[in-house]
Amino acid sequence: MNRSLAWGAAVMVVIVIGAAGGYYGYRYWRGTPPAPVAAEVPPAPVQPPANAVEPATHYPIGASTGPAPASLPSLAMSDSAMRTALTGLIGEHAFAQWWVPESIIRRIVVTVDNLPRARMSAQSRPVRSAPGSFLTEGADDARTIAAANAARYAPYVDMVRKLDIAKLAELYRRHYALFQQAYEELGYPRGYFNDRLVQTIDDLLAAPEVSAPIALVQPEVMYRYADPQLEALSAGQKILVRMGRANAAIVKLKLRELRQAIVDVPNSSTPVGNAAR
Repeated sequence: MNRSLAWGAAVMVVIVIGAAGGYYGYRYWRGTPPAPVAAEVPPAPVQPPANAVEPATHYPIGASTGPAPASLPSLAMSDSAMRTALTGLIGEHAFAQWWVPESIIRRIVVTVDNLPRARMSAQSRPVRSAPGSFLTEGADDARTIAAANAARYAPYVDMVRKLDIAKLAELYRRHYALFQQAYEELGYPRGYFNDRLVQTIDDLLAAPEVSAPIALVQPEVMYRYADPQLEALSAGQKILVRMGRANAAIVKLKLRELRQAIVDVPNSSTPVGNAAR
């Protein structure tokens, strides 16, 4: 498999869920690592009636303008080639440090689908947790996210900052079939993955810009946002809030570029951020 497929996956991982590496960190502090959270079970595929109308595609990905790849691996057989390509692309150490090497494309698709929901599956992330422990400061009855906590996300944000979105979006289009197949197998046989990706991006872009300090409460083991409106945000929006305004601004800038690059014919009747939860 050529290196471009790895870049096509990288745009999905680093841009859409690059900040997700610290998902556990926000909720847990100075404790035993939590037990894995079970993945949300996708709805069982339902056979549509013979006369069913095909659902509308709001954000068609469009045709690639570049040369078609000689061949794509099957989804089931793509991991070995993906690992080899990514190792050659970012280095063996970086791949071993940041990436989960199994079911890479499927993990990307599950995470994209989960980010606008109330919970995301930590078991299905394609990248590993941010280094270090979640940092807080202040007295127990006035605990806030520490300003230094934002530095934990620097490796992810640095990767995001350096991405050439036009190039990566073109490679995503060239290899879209594998992402679409994984999305259908997830439980959406009549769904369109690029629609879900745009919904996810819109949800992330709608994350509020919160000025520090951000207050926390710890009713039991898990930290939560003290502000009920912040606690009610989607999983992806909580990640952007947690990583700090400066980091979130960089990620949002790239998300806007990516959205523009992958939306061929946007449907203005689809509300921004109207993602299923």
